[in-house]
Amino acid sequence: MSPITTHVLDTSKGRPGTGIKAMLEFLTDGGWEEIGTGTTNADGRIPNLLPAEHKLAPGVYKLTFETQTYFDKQSLQAFYPYVQITFNITEKAQHYHVPLLLSPFGYSTYRGS
Repeated sequence: MSPITTHVLDTSKGRPGTGIKAMLEFLTDGGWEEIGTGTTNADGRIPNLLPAEHKLAPGVYKLTFETQTYFDKQSLQAFYPYVQITFNITEKAQHYHVPLLLSPFGYSTYRGS
């Protein structure tokens, strides 16, 4: 399993957010470096954002979800074209799960397990 995973729940429908592209970046001295990408599956999850053997470095990471495309496919107006979640990793040996609870006019996130 990837050391960083995510899933999206469309809270306006009570169902997984499927087909949402996401990009994972790591903050370096030179700026943001893309280290992984994926698209949510039928369960709203991206289990393979990074290879299982990827060694995390302590630092700041950012997950960007392309939410506008998701809502456009449903012909829904939405306020947030992208959702970016920036988080800090201090314990490189742990697994990090970063869920996104999404609706057309709001979102929430937390550190999952």
